[in-house]
Amino acid sequence: MDTDINPIIHNQIIDNQISINHNEINIATPQSSEVSGVLFLAPAFVIWGLSPIYWKLLSHVSSIELLFQRVIWSSLFLYAIVLWQGKNAEIKKILTNPSTMISLVGSTMVLSLNWYLFIWAVNHGKVLQTSLGYYINPLVMVLLGMIFLKERLRKLQMVALFIAGSAVIYYAIGLGQFPWIALTLGFSFGFYGLFHKMTSISSLTGLLVETLILSIPAAISICWWQIKGTSALFSVNLETDLLLVGTNLVTAIPLLMFIIGTRRSTMTTVGFIQYLSPSITFLLAVFIYHEPFSHQRLITFILIWTALAIYSLDSFNAFRKRRGVKL
Repeated sequence: MDTDINPIIHNQIIDNQISINHNEINIATPQSSEVSGVLFLAPAFVIWGLSPIYWKLLSHVSSIELLFQRVIWSSLFLYAIVLWQGKNAEIKKILTNPSTMISLVGSTMVLSLNWYLFIWAVNHGKVLQTSLGYYINPLVMVLLGMIFLKERLRKLQMVALFIAGSAVIYYAIGLGQFPWIALTLGFSFGFYGLFHKMTSISSLTGLLVETLILSIPAAISICWWQIKGTSALFSVNLETDLLLVGTNLVTAIPLLMFIIGTRRSTMTTVGFIQYLSPSITFLLAVFIYHEPFSHQRLITFILIWTALAIYSLDSFNAFRKRRGVKL
């Protein structure tokens, strides 16, 4: 799952209605729009889950150039959307706020690490570990909330974390290798969520500023590669050029659908649907790319799935208690 915003950090979902015009995305939908929220969320997570197929089509391009090409084209696409919404003032406010910019520089660093490692892992036959990384991400968010935000864990959350930790230890001992890709993806995206949880900026403008920050080294690098004649852009074939330009589509389009969907849905709904992405990636790794799937890996995933089931059940029960819902 190459997602850009973690559903766990969207903790202020408003049950109101969404309408889009040339100036803004205006949120205002009743609870009855939950179904329409799912219609936006599901395709977003499906696209993210299938994204390894896209990146493998560009496996002949270096991972660092793929990252920088993605940043450049995504920033242009996102800037066009922000202009369309008339949010220039919001961007200017962010750019002139030192504390917000410091936070966004931090989030940009972990986001770029997450994007780069995902692309690298996919193109080096490590799709299964990317799936594992995004499966454990919700549990990582719980752990980071406890450490940095002093959030108190419920008993079932503690049980889920213990089982997930046991799965990682078993993976390391059983396979004789530390699952560093999965843990780095899970924790980098967790810290990305933590940075955004501590700021009040919107997801879209925040991501735009992050891509703009990263576009500086990206533009310099791409220009240098073009001068040296080592860039893949305009030097391989038309298909490669179109795929490189299209990297913004696997970034911005699912992101927009995700933003709309989360604002139409409850956190419980988002929490359950988010597992679509790593599940699709898991199926791709095992049945399409035929990555090694020993009994040790199977046991690791069973432990993670058990931890997620406990975590999801606990989240659902907590949600029912807050809403006063009776089954």
